[in-house]
Order: sequence, then C-alpha cells, then structure tokens
Amino acid sequence: MKRILFVALHRPNRSPSQRFRYEQYLDFLEEHGYAYELSYLIEAEDDPVFYGAGQYLGKMKVLLKSIWRLWRASGAWAKQFDVIYVQREAFMLGTSFFERRFAKRAPLVFDFDDSIWLQNVSTNNKALGFLKNANKTAELIALADMVFAGNRYLADYARQYNDCVKVLPTTVDEQRHHPKFKPAKAADAAVCIGWTGSFSTVQYFEQLLPVLRRLKEKYGDKIYFKLIGDANYSLPELDIRGVAWTEADEIEQLVELDIGLMPLPTDEWTKGKCGLKGLQYMALGLPAVMSAVGVNTEIIEQGVNGYLAHNEEEWFAQLSALIESPELRAELGRAGRQRVLEEYAVVAQKERYLAFFDELVAKKK
Repeated sequence: MKRILFVALHRPNRSPSQRFRYEQYLDFLEEHGYAYELSYLIEAEDDPVFYGAGQYLGKMKVLLKSIWRLWRASGAWAKQFDVIYVQREAFMLGTSFFERRFAKRAPLVFDFDDSIWLQNVSTNNKALGFLKNANKTAELIALADMVFAGNRYLADYARQYNDCVKVLPTTVDEQRHHPKFKPAKAADAAVCIGWTGSFSTVQYFEQLLPVLRRLKEKYGDKIYFKLIGDANYSLPELDIRGVAWTEADEIEQLVELDIGLMPLPTDEWTKGKCGLKGLQYMALGLPAVMSAVGVNTEIIEQGVNGYLAHNEEEWFAQLSALIESPELRAELGRAGRQRVLEEYAVVAQKERYLAFFDELVAKKK
C-alpha cells in the first residue's frame, strides 16, 4: 500500500482549509490504496494562547513544541512515505527549513487556497508579524514536485515558480451538504438571511450592514438575520446574535438559512479566495448572493444559479427579489446545487485528486 503524510498546522476538523482541501478525501484515498498519517502542530488547548492577544510566553511554548514535532516528523520517519503533502505551510514562521527537510525525504505536494504570499497577520499577533516572510510561499512552490492551487488566480501566481501546477478547486461533500437536511417551512414563515465565517472575517459581513438595515426597514418581521461562526458577535439593532460554529452542528445551522451571503471587498487577498461559503450554500440548495470578486464570477452565472453583486444597490435589489419570491429562491437553489455537483463537489474532483497522487508516485519509481 502507498503512503501519504499530510502536514499542516491544525488538528482534524479544525481548519476549513484543511477540511475542504484534503480531510474529506482521506477515506477515498484509503479505499484506493493509500494509507495516510496526519502531522499537525496546534492542539485544542493551544488555540486560546496561539490566537489570543499577548501571552508571549505561552506562544513561545507552542512554538518550541512545534519545532520539536517537526524536527522528528521531517527526519528519517518521513522516508517511509511515497508522498508528503504540505497544506499552506508546515511551520508558522517565515523559514522554509522544515519543508525543505520534508522535500528531501519524498515527493512533495504543496497545496494553497488563499493569496498567502501577501502578509496577512491576525490582529492579535500583529506584534509578531516581523517573524513572517513574504517570500516563503514562492519558496515552497518552487520546492514542491507538484502544486495544488485552489483557483486559476492562485495557479497563475504559482506558475511563476513551478511548471507542475494543478488547479484543484475547493470542494464540498455533496452527501453531507444536501438539501434533504433542510426542514420544511410554512409559506408565511420569516425569511432567514445569513452568513457563515469566523471572528476574523466578520468584517466582511459588516460591509453589508447598510444593506441589511435597508432590508429590515422595508420588510420588518418578514425577514431575520443569522450569523454563524462568532458567538461573541451581537448587533441588537438588527436582532443579530452570533452563534458558535461547530463541526457537529454545522449543517443544522446552515439549513436554517433561506438566502446565503458572501460579501467581500475587491483586493489582492480576496481575489485568491475559493468561494467556500457560497459553495456550501449552493450545495444545500440555498440561493447565494456573492460579491463579484475572483472565483465567485466563475462559480455563479448571474441570475441562473445565484447572484453576483457589485455595489450596495445590486445587493439590495437582488436580496429583495429573493425575499419576495420563494419560487425564485427554489429555482436558483436547485441550479446552484447542480453547479456544485458539476465542478465543486467531492464527487466531481475525487478521481482527479487520486490521479495526481498516482502521477507523483509513478514519477518516484
């Protein structure tokens, strides 16, 4: 049996990037002759320290533990594997030392799904931003035997440094994300308009607040808003109280929505995003309204399987149309799910995913 080592920062079911780019393929790979091991750095008890403000002594302990784990993982043990897959980066600092050690042991896959060559340090860790390296992404791409890029924009960047680049879109599990899980609602029930994300991306949701205020003024109790991912978020004027994200009840929370939102600014960072929120809504048969940025414009065919909005007036008009017409919501929802099944579901990409690993193993021989 062939063996793959998956190297990433987070434990399973913690990071959306890991969940939707390799974790949901693990069973399929195993069924087709690949055993796997997971190597990760940050435990559940490390999260409050690593992502919280200050606590520099605690952060140093996490860092030292990570160095020790990677030193062991990238040593002789790594030679047992036919492929080593690094998701975004193996180590949280600017050095590519450990990735280079892995690359000496077996063919290396580097996978990324954001414009991570841009400096994007969390607010709580701004003081440690100097430890990052703007050139690290280019170094890892050049080091890899194969690169998985989440969209064409990212692939174009990667091809500056590596000729073996595969566009592998972020996908959702079409069995887990299924309209059958959405409970029936009364015809006169209030329409739920919602967003899913995290405390670090709630700023994108907030750019829509002027639109949401206008909608609430127009429709009153006929609509309500839901925010998933930041339990500390509260906006009494719109009666919004955030709910925590958990893997266990993710689908249950999402299917309460009748309309899904994916607002984004237009900048170099968002051009690299892979449309995950929209894909989750669409797979569940929910109409999605998304900013006309990056890969969103490839996923959505305007007015056919969803809506793209360029400005506040378009957001307001498109959401109003969906609020007023359950038939339109159902029509776009069905077409949106079909679009996901064609290109952005596990079922659409799993054979390609397997073939890329087979290609690398064949080269090794």
